[in-house]
Amino acid sequence: MKWALSLLLVVLLLGLLHPRLVDRLRLGRLPGDLRFRLRGRDYLLPFASTLLLSLLAALLFRLL
Repeated sequence: MKWALSLLLVVLLLGLLHPRLVDRLRLGRLPGDLRFRLRGRDYLLPFASTLLLSLLAALLFRLL
């Protein structure tokens, strides 16, 4: 469970710090991902993308 929380924090920080990088990876476009502009800066909170990445990571670790 700690790795899921860590993954959530990393994706959240990526969304806050590098929205262009997240766009290149095609993350942040799912329904449930929040994108807004505040004081001329874009912010991305990829909740649905984080959930999807967590599920994929859990599947991967289960198979290994």
